[in-house]
Amino acid sequence: MDQDKAQDVNQASTQDGDAVSTLGVGAKICVRNRFLGEWTTGFEVAEVLGDGYRIRRLSDDHVFPDVFAFDDVLLERRKHPLRGIPGLYRDRRH
Repeated sequence: MDQDKAQDVNQASTQDGDAVSTLGVGAKICVRNRFLGEWTTGFEVAEVLGDGYRIRRLSDDHVFPDVFAFDDVLLERRKHPLRGIPGLYRDRRH
């Protein structure tokens, strides 16, 4: 794990006491669309709670009041694109 990702990932406990890897506040993320099941970029973690995240939309800094489950949020990971084509890749390890 590189140093940038190490700063984004923390440990938290669920209500059952199980340890779960969590993303830190300010981590750039992808969020699962609750209606279509697709992943959407352009968000960051605003707050880490015991049962999930509160997220902020980057385009207008709006913080959603809903709590998003840990499974509905992935760390956004950018790679160097092939053939000069910009791309966005999700890190599925979280």
